[in-house]
Amino acid sequence: MRVFNFAAGPSTLPVPVLEITQKELLDYQGTGMSITEMSHRGKPFMAVNDEANALLRELMNIPEDYSVLFVQGGASQQFAAVPLNLLQKGKADYILTGNFAQKAYEEGLKYGDMAVAASSKDAKYTFIPDVNDMKFRDNIDYVHMTYNNTIFGSRFTELPKTDATLVTDMSSNILSEVVDVKKFGLIYAGAQKNIAPAGVTIVIVKKDLLGKASPICPTMLNYAIQDKNDSLYNTPPCFSIYVAMLVFRWLKELGGVPAMQKINEEKAKILYDFIDNSSFYKNNVNKKDRSLMNVPFVSPSEELDAKFIKEAAANGLVSLKGHRIVGGMRASIYNAMPIEGVKKLVEFMKKFEMENK
Repeated sequence: MRVFNFAAGPSTLPVPVLEITQKELLDYQGTGMSITEMSHRGKPFMAVNDEANALLRELMNIPEDYSVLFVQGGASQQFAAVPLNLLQKGKADYILTGNFAQKAYEEGLKYGDMAVAASSKDAKYTFIPDVNDMKFRDNIDYVHMTYNNTIFGSRFTELPKTDATLVTDMSSNILSEVVDVKKFGLIYAGAQKNIAPAGVTIVIVKKDLLGKASPICPTMLNYAIQDKNDSLYNTPPCFSIYVAMLVFRWLKELGGVPAMQKINEEKAKILYDFIDNSSFYKNNVNKKDRSLMNVPFVSPSEELDAKFIKEAAANGLVSLKGHRIVGGMRASIYNAMPIEGVKKLVEFMKKFEMENK
């Protein structure tokens, strides 16, 4: 029996996608072999690669003057790839709203003059700084933001106001809500939260930013080389790209990102409304800045938190332990988490509260 998996990543995948994967694992499309066994330069996989690219473009309404890359190394590798590809003047500003934003900034410091334009670190990342108060330096190459904060459960609801290239890590909210790609010069996202198994990372980059990489940029991190080779410079993470393609098909059948956003808003409202009307549970994030994808919460004590996590797992609600930095609980309710799972979680939360007041 499948459980409701609230893990922050690797996370739950749509059951219809898993069923297709299971069916095709031994014999993909009559080839007599698995997608994991075939050449990445053969026609069957190249068709998968092309369809995944085309579907993502359709789902996100990506303009023709942007390239879509499927690369490796996770979003964490993009922390280095971004400055290595984009720094021309040697300067960039970073907005620190969580652990991964901090790591991106620290990695960037190795390659140029990086400054913190805004931060909510002193408040334990419980809010997003007001974009109207953000001051960026003149003559910078880019502004880096982390759109959704997986660990702390916050997200941007307005974009920073800058004439510089806007770069965003969208790992934990890509395809969960409508985003205007044209507002960004570069978007990157690890797939293991909302798209596919760990292995592939999505990079969406404006074409006029290509071909400007630092001389010390490794070949594998050079966006222009990946683009020239259709993300097939070397053996790509074939299985992850294949599952991503199936997830993109699934999303399209649901009605695309606008339909998915409505479902996600409904799921989040069910959970946040219950927490806000409870005297037992608490979410510390500024309400305006709350994430649709990651919902951290605590009970009155660490002992009750531990008891909650154990009993929830026994009831088929798994991976609810909060990140070690924050503690408590965290429910990651990505695209593949059905409303039924959120409702079952709330039912358990009610029962646990009644039994432990």
